[in-house]
Amino acid sequence: MRSRFGIKLAGMDETPAPLIARNFPSAEQDAAAAAAVLRYAGPKSAYRLAFTDTDFLLREELRPVRMQLELLKPEMVQKEHGVESTIVIFGSARIQPPEQAAVALEAARAAGDAKVLRRAETAAAMSHYYDEARRFAGMVTERSREHATPIYVVTGGGPGIMEAGNRGAFDVGGKSIGLNIVLPHEQAPNAYITPELCFQFHYFALRKMHFLMRSIALVCFPGGFGTLDELFETMTLVQTGKSRPRPILLFGREFWQRLIDFDYLVDTGMIGPGDPALIRFVETAEEAWEVLATHYGFDLPLTQTGEFAVDI
Repeated sequence: MRSRFGIKLAGMDETPAPLIARNFPSAEQDAAAAAAVLRYAGPKSAYRLAFTDTDFLLREELRPVRMQLELLKPEMVQKEHGVESTIVIFGSARIQPPEQAAVALEAARAAGDAKVLRRAETAAAMSHYYDEARRFAGMVTERSREHATPIYVVTGGGPGIMEAGNRGAFDVGGKSIGLNIVLPHEQAPNAYITPELCFQFHYFALRKMHFLMRSIALVCFPGGFGTLDELFETMTLVQTGKSRPRPILLFGREFWQRLIDFDYLVDTGMIGPGDPALIRFVETAEEAWEVLATHYGFDLPLTQTGEFAVDI
């Protein structure tokens, strides 16, 4: 290769680099190329590249960096996969598939322990919510597939209602998202999450942020402390205007009204008279879809007049 003065440059390739070629190696290239130097390869050595040094990244002082990474990774990956709109499904990890609950009920009957039998009967009665969550997730995935912006189901990624949500999308060949969290008792991701959309979090706050960042609706099935935490955080954000309003659907009126006396909160002045309107009770997957379809106009025919008219 010759310079602009006509001098041949030694050791240079004859083929010119593309105009958009990198001027410097990428971090990935440097990480792969960095060879261990024996004298500095010990466990206490500071020689490793900072971004490949796990011990360094896990230092207490690096917490702001780790929080930023938990914000960025799911955001960037979902964007790469075209995920723009989601419906969040919350609910208990303890609600079993009906077939599993039926087996446990038979075993309890055979054991003859009254307390065990009562728990098994309750679990069997609650198991229908697993089927409703599964059917609802499949319905959302199937019916929004041809939308300009498809809707993806997102769950906490664990068992129970979370598994049912991911499973429903899987049943119809769709993708779904799982946002797992590291817990003292390990929570393994269920088998139905799309692998490239299965994330693991250390920080609850950032996980909850990602639940809501793309959501167009929140659907809550019966659950415990975690479900209530996620439900009330969403309601608070909407009530205070920190988040845009969106449908919040509660499956199982009997469960929720026995658990939370919204009327009492109004009567005692703890919430405003209009605040209970933030939520809607539903019983079936079809009813839940109808609420969303009415709110967003999913099932309306194509517009034939006005700015967005189709040619006819």
